[in-house]
Amino acid sequence: MDVRADPPRQMVRLRGRSYVAFVFSPVVPIVEWLAEIDATLARSPGFFVGKPIVLDLAAVDLSGPAIAHLLDSLNARSIRVLGIEGVDEDRLGANMPPLLTGGRACVITRNEPAQKPEPELKPKPTSLLLAEPVRSGQSIVFADGDVTVLGSVGSGAEIVAGGSIHIYGTLRGRAMAGVNGNSSARIYCQKIEAELLAIDGYYQTAEEIDEAVRNRPAQAWLQGDTMKITPLN
Repeated sequence: MDVRADPPRQMVRLRGRSYVAFVFSPVVPIVEWLAEIDATLARSPGFFVGKPIVLDLAAVDLSGPAIAHLLDSLNARSIRVLGIEGVDEDRLGANMPPLLTGGRACVITRNEPAQKPEPELKPKPTSLLLAEPVRSGQSIVFADGDVTVLGSVGSGAEIVAGGSIHIYGTLRGRAMAGVNGNSSARIYCQKIEAELLAIDGYYQTAEEIDEAVRNRPAQAWLQGDTMKITPLN
């Protein structure tokens, strides 16, 4: 009898990622709207390069060919659209970005580029301090280091950090630390009621968090491929 052992099953590692996308909402005439885009690029060349862009067509009535022409016009300006919303799917051709649904508004926090070069280069900050609570719907992304929140993080809000996350209030939303591959990052909070915790792609949802640590000070860290959540003494 020919007995063959089944190959070992590979464990699937689910990595969470959160990106804040810019939403473009064209208005007619499209030519004038594109001229405004050109004016922005003239002030800040390359500003949209590498940025996630969603095209919201709810305010205009464009045919399939017109949508394709608009996408070509944006591509010519190095603006890559990752998805389209606000339009019937049958107007999108096979080579167009996919139709997106379910997006929600959030606050985008960024620093405006300096208009003039500074005489001395300032060191890049390695931490972000938020003195105000992070409210529902807000998304704070700081990939360069730690994030400290002196207040609470509301349900539906999210904190994304390249380093550790320190929350001096209640964590009700989502906290994602070590997003650039920092497995030594940790998450600290004074009261844990989180919807999701993630470190370097490993995560636990609200249903998986032990009831014994809920509603009390806690910390989360990685032990190998396992996330540990324990009370803070």
